Amino acid sequence: MGKEGTRLKEDRPFFYSANELFQQLRPEHEMKLGLERVEWLLERIGNPQRRLRIIHIAGTNGKGSTSMMISSVLREANYSVGVFLSPPILAWNERIQVDGKFISEASFLRWVNKLWPFIEEMKEKGIESPSFYELWTVVALCYFAKEAVPDYVVLETGLGGRFDATNVVFPLISVITQIGLDHREQLGDTVEQIAFEKAGIIKAGVPVVCGFSSDQAQAVIQQIAKERNAPYYQGNQHFHVSKLIENEERQEFKVETLFRTYSRLAIQLRGQHQIENAGVALMALEILQQRYAVMLAEEQIEMGMLQAFIPGRLEQIGRRPFLLLDGAHNEDSMRKSLETITRLYTYRKCIVVTAMMRDKDVESMLSMLGEVTDFLITTTVDRQPRSVPADQLAEQALLTSPSITIEANSSVEKALKQAKNIATEDDLILVIGSLYLVAEARLLLVHQ
Repeated sequence: MGKEGTRLKEDRPFFYSANELFQQLRPEHEMKLGLERVEWLLERIGNPQRRLRIIHIAGTNGKGSTSMMISSVLREANYSVGVFLSPPILAWNERIQVDGKFISEASFLRWVNKLWPFIEEMKEKGIESPSFYELWTVVALCYFAKEAVPDYVVLETGLGGRFDATNVVFPLISVITQIGLDHREQLGDTVEQIAFEKAGIIKAGVPVVCGFSSDQAQAVIQQIAKERNAPYYQGNQHFHVSKLIENEERQEFKVETLFRTYSRLAIQLRGQHQIENAGVALMALEILQQRYAVMLAEEQIEMGMLQAFIPGRLEQIGRRPFLLLDGAHNEDSMRKSLETITRLYTYRKCIVVTAMMRDKDVESMLSMLGEVTDFLITTTVDRQPRSVPADQLAEQALLTSPSITIEANSSVEKALKQAKNIATEDDLILVIGSLYLVAEARLLLVHQ
């Protein structure tokens, strides 16, 4: 009997519910950089990731949107598609999904319980245990390879690229979306350093699609692609996008690639940055067609792009007053979101509810928010230790924007109620600053 057959045992479950597991792993919720723990586990179970056809996606901003666009088009063409993303917005099991259906608790626990003896073996041998995110990554790869078996997998990195847990795969295509300053403590203080970390997902001979980033970031990525003999496709060089129409409901645009021109496409996601993400997604899809004989009709591409959706990205869930949820959580993404809102919406007053993580450029983001709002409500994300306390965030906001009204409320639910009580029908309520905040707010607002 082979290694896999003798070692994967389920004589008794170690966990009977996902909550039981989450309670045990919560102290290790932080991200750990390095591949050794994931590689050790995957080796023990036969390296299931080698069976998968993967599109690997890294980047500072736009990973989730680009992932969903690629997935949506492939699904429209009748391919089965697995997606691994983070963090979840709609539900805890959203991280792992196939054709839009989230992994069931039963399947999730089945794979956790199969893996747990190896994790205990790691402890016995003095090997550092996997983090929460690393366990999710291994479960995803097992689930895709051995249970769901989709035609393709869109695999999104969690942090960086070079040492991210997902970087144990050898993909069909490597995609690097927009590069900006974020996670500086782990990835570096300059765009060049961060681009180097993201470019760590580039594999020898594997095509690379790079989004619309600064010249400095592009130069770093292109050099690494050259060193690894990876065919390189760069936004504004090998593919171009141009906006045609934009309104509250959708935007239409043109994309020109090396292989084809799309004279008019539409997406329901708003903002110039989403058109750029669409260009990246389309270039990746073109490579799948040219290099791997994936069959995509033009009408399937059109419909797939139009149906692509990801929650919490300038998502409008209310009108009169407008109520927007946006997961912008760094300088670049917040600047683009605020520019889009001021361009698309007409309102009397903007009321902002915000929470931010400690490892972000809090001062810069608060300063930007102070320029668009008259009333700022700071809050704290529940069960997220990196979340800046609401009163501390309010004190920082007062320093950057002393002329606006600022109040702190430690409960997201109460902060939302406060915003609703203040707003009139002609106002706009904006929830922004963290995907974790958006996840909690969306759950409260959508299910009311």
